[in-house]
Amino acid sequence: MNFWHSMIWRTDGIRVTAPVKWRCLDGLVSVLWEAESQSGATGYYLSADPRIMIFFSDVSSQVQISNRDGEFSHNYRPMMRAVFVPAGVPMWTTSKSTHRFSHLNLHMHKDRLLRFLSPSVGASAALAALRSPVEIQDIAAIETLAGLVAAEISQPSKHAVYAENLVGSIVAGLLDIPSQAGDRATGRLTQAQMNKLTSHINAQGGSRLSVSEMAATVGLSESWFSNVFRQTTGKTPLQWQLANRIDVAKKQLIHSELTVAGIAAQLGFADQAHFTKAFRQIAGETPAAWRRLQQAR
Repeated sequence: MNFWHSMIWRTDGIRVTAPVKWRCLDGLVSVLWEAESQSGATGYYLSADPRIMIFFSDVSSQVQISNRDGEFSHNYRPMMRAVFVPAGVPMWTTSKSTHRFSHLNLHMHKDRLLRFLSPSVGASAALAALRSPVEIQDIAAIETLAGLVAAEISQPSKHAVYAENLVGSIVAGLLDIPSQAGDRATGRLTQAQMNKLTSHINAQGGSRLSVSEMAATVGLSESWFSNVFRQTTGKTPLQWQLANRIDVAKKQLIHSELTVAGIAAQLGFADQAHFTKAFRQIAGETPAAWRRLQQAR
């Protein structure tokens, strides 16, 4: 399938630091960028085609993104290392500090993706996946695949089918596709949705999210999300999230010199007393007592 992507974009404060490398494949275009972004740099991107961005380094502390008219006072989040942007979804970016980065862009024709996914997951699930944005930080296997694609773009050495199948594996590993045909029918969150939710919470540094924010992260209504979440985990969203926040707190108690009050503030608890009560409920000890036990081992 002959294809060239259609995209509107503009940037300010971002410069390319090496020649852009690209390769046209069957129904997709792969592009390798190396660039430098200045503090305060901005970008706007709107594609008529689905696309994937994979960063080869962590930019979550340096780049913020929004899908709402470039509104960064409230509606923003960190840029994750792998992002799937459905067709027609705009993205605004802003840089908090000067940094260099390289990333792989995969622009894909919708029909090409449907032709790839439908035989395995069905047309309905494939269409649903193409409408569901994905943002994840833990990209171990995907990064390896992206590196192989980048190498093939830089110095083509194999038949195009090699790179096309690498991209297919990236798509299958990143998109929100039910792990089993019955996941949605039985009212359970897919593993991809749980991974997305966990990555989003981790990116917030353990701060508390509302149920509506958690539901929006995986593209569900608040009421439906609350129901299927309990079916999936055996806990309410807030019970599960509290357990995750306490896990983050344990790591900070072990690996940082922050006071208990400092950790409480960093994780968004109302005060040290609230944090201590929640910690004891999950861990069976106060944070201070738990830290002493760990240090004594």
